[in-house]
Amino acid sequence: MLNDRYSLAFKLYPYERSSDQDAAQPVRHPVVIVGGGPIGIATALDLGQQGIPVLVLDDHEGIGMGSRAICFAKRTLEIADRYGCGRPMVEKGVVWNLGKVFHEDRQIYDFNLLPEAGHKYPAFINLQQPYFERFMVERVRELQATGTPIEIRGKNRLDAIEVRDDHVVLDIMTPEGPYRIEADWLIGCDGASSPLRGMMGLDFEGRVFQDSFLIADIRMHNDDFPTERWFWFEPTHGAGASTLLHKQPDDVWRVDFQIGWNVDRKEEMKEENIRRRLDAFLGEGLGYDIVWSSIYTFQCRRMKQFRHGRVLFAGDSAHQVSPFGARGANSGMQDVDNLGWKLGLVLKGQAPESLMDSYDTERCFAADENILNSSRSTDFITPKSKISHTFRNAVLQLAEKHAFARPLVNSGRLSLPCVYDNGPLNGEDALPEAPARTRPGAPCPDAPLADGFVLDRLGGDFVLLTIDADAPEQLDVGGIALRRVKLSVNDDATGALAERYLGGATSAVLLIRPDQHVAARWAAFDESAVRRAVGHACGKE
Repeated sequence: MLNDRYSLAFKLYPYERSSDQDAAQPVRHPVVIVGGGPIGIATALDLGQQGIPVLVLDDHEGIGMGSRAICFAKRTLEIADRYGCGRPMVEKGVVWNLGKVFHEDRQIYDFNLLPEAGHKYPAFINLQQPYFERFMVERVRELQATGTPIEIRGKNRLDAIEVRDDHVVLDIMTPEGPYRIEADWLIGCDGASSPLRGMMGLDFEGRVFQDSFLIADIRMHNDDFPTERWFWFEPTHGAGASTLLHKQPDDVWRVDFQIGWNVDRKEEMKEENIRRRLDAFLGEGLGYDIVWSSIYTFQCRRMKQFRHGRVLFAGDSAHQVSPFGARGANSGMQDVDNLGWKLGLVLKGQAPESLMDSYDTERCFAADENILNSSRSTDFITPKSKISHTFRNAVLQLAEKHAFARPLVNSGRLSLPCVYDNGPLNGEDALPEAPARTRPGAPCPDAPLADGFVLDRLGGDFVLLTIDADAPEQLDVGGIALRRVKLSVNDDATGALAERYLGGATSAVLLIRPDQHVAARWAAFDESAVRRAVGHACGKE
């Protein structure tokens, strides 16, 4: 269901005939991306800004309708910031850090997702997915105007593929008929139902949970509900076994109702029945418009492998999790962050093709972490036995009065970036007194500086981050220009830089990957150790 006044559908890339359709032989492209959703466009931005020509094929002509994903985490915003579109997302989005948990009609406790200061971006924003996509496509248009080699083709549907040893052949259908192209690398970002995955005879492995949830996005002006995430277990209004409420831009609110497994979905989707639940929750007489609604089932599944030769999968096409915890689109953006720099090095001849195996290893590890957290959330929200239900409610009763029980309450463990512990690209950890949060494999935490923030200084290339330590300003390692970022604890009067990067150490040298994950760290600069670590991070050792 969609109210036309709320439609965010735009033809941002309407069909145009391309020269490939008139070519005598199939044209070869370095990278072709299937799917023009947020993950596909983000991948195009990542590769295009590296100077790599990239072609996006989408069977539509722009942004779809309905809110869909709405909750975007700080890490996603930091990635989008490197692509040049993080700021407009925050300006449009609803910023929130606070959440409240209720049982029946009682507030059990509240929580703050970003209790520490000194970050450029908030813990989360709520922003309808069509806006998120539109900001990225607009950034593509800005870059295209300056010559960045990104092309998006609307109404270009992938119909068949042939995977060969060193390239992929694609059969494309358009409103003017079929044509064929080739790709050195093909990236599947075509969503949970992924036609590409089906064409390759691949599928998901994992769990489908026997419960259904009704989403209703409604427009109303109501100051009684602040900009927070509110979750009810067994709400007394009786509209569902659990309910989630949070605000989006444009005076739109997302309400999720747990409605059970054995329901008549067609009946539940009738407007009068949706309104019955909403009226029970909000109270009779409150004016609102239903702008979008849907029913979904929890699924925690992934492909066995994300790499199949020259074909890579990212986002929902590679993995699925339940929406509680905001791990879907956010983990997809981290897929892109991991994949982009590696494929860029391979295409530029600066790393072996085997580096792409580390994309599969690291992001499968991350998917398993997300699936574990999402499965635990689902089991807590929807207990499947009487004893599980009794245990869940006992935890809620304890959490109301005792802080020690609150970590056991699971209304959706919200998305955090993955730490690639024991990852294949991790180097030395020769800084024993430093904090665990900046160990090899971890994403760099932000911290304020006198002239900005740490992550702004790191950018999106290989960096040697020095804190009160000497090192050369630049170092060429096998054709990779290693750039130094020189910091001192005196750059941050708040002490956050020292707390997050030094701990008990007095100096530090960290090798940072282009996705801003720590590759290795030392107390002082050692050229041979740095060279080894760069080579290892590029899959050369």
